[in-house]
Amino acid sequence: MITPDEARLVREHTVYSCVMGSRAFGLATDDSDTDRRGVFLAPTPLFWGFTKPPSHVEGPADEQFSWELERFCELALRANPNVLECLHSPIVERIDARGEELLGLRDAFLSRQAHGTFVRYALGRRRKLEADVRTHGAPRWKHAMHLLRLLASCRDLLRTGLLTIDVQDAREDLLAVKRGEVPWSEVERRMTRLAEENDEAAVRSPLPPEPDRERVEAFLVRLRRASAAG
Repeated sequence: MITPDEARLVREHTVYSCVMGSRAFGLATDDSDTDRRGVFLAPTPLFWGFTKPPSHVEGPADEQFSWELERFCELALRANPNVLECLHSPIVERIDARGEELLGLRDAFLSRQAHGTFVRYALGRRRKLEADVRTHGAPRWKHAMHLLRLLASCRDLLRTGLLTIDVQDAREDLLAVKRGEVPWSEVERRMTRLAEENDEAAVRSPLPPEPDRERVEAFLVRLRRASAAG
């Protein structure tokens, strides 16, 4: 359960928050939840005592999750899919000048490392879907839809150097998968093809081999110092 101090961090120190999930991906239907993700900057003096501020907070609203800025940047530098996509949501609900600076760093987080992290994440999800098929005779179709979306998003990122999370013209094909209207064998074929296209795109990608860690760290240190100075 969220504590009053954690709720205060989110309420008073959020620098960026957005809507994620199906609504951000262009896949929302009438029964879709509204998933909210955010970044808060814990005041620097909170790090000086024995009890440190949390690296993340779940809540206070339903379907809301926030990261402390340092943890968020660490995950983004590792090309964590959920965090990178958060930086590219088309639905921003709250942002201040520091949040604007964070969005201005989006290209510093992007690198060819996304190939490994996105595809590795997708492989783990695929194994779970295959286990569901063996156990229950069918996968969780919503998870299958999002896996296809993720693989296509990463492929396009590797090809263009830009991360776009709205599925646009692929919406109806993906929703057909969610409804279970596409045979599992066809879904498997699409997953395999997308994984191969990711491998091919990684070889010629315009993305740099590594993210710009120094640029991100300079941003973080500057904000920590400003917070310490009051």
